[in-house]
Amino acid sequence: MANHPSAEKRNRQTKRRTEVNTARVSRIRTFVKKVETAIASGDKEAAKLAFTEAAPEMQRGITKGVLHQSTVSRKISRLSARIKAL
Repeated sequence: MANHPSAEKRNRQTKRRTEVNTARVSRIRTFVKKVETAIASGDKEAAKLAFTEAAPEMQRGITKGVLHQSTVSRKISRLSARIKAL
């Protein structure tokens, strides 16, 4: 447990930051899941529309520090290829 005020503050900040980051990652997963379901249904137009909404959310995850740039690039590339193959 924290014995100093600065350590207590860091604990509060860490707790808050963890909650925010968890929400961000969850939001990104939701957008990606919408793309996945559109691809699974075979609807190319819906998949494209969902992808155009999901890509900026994923990019935002990079700037907020919750996802690595390579991870997002890989996921975007693979989703794009799957949509193109429909």
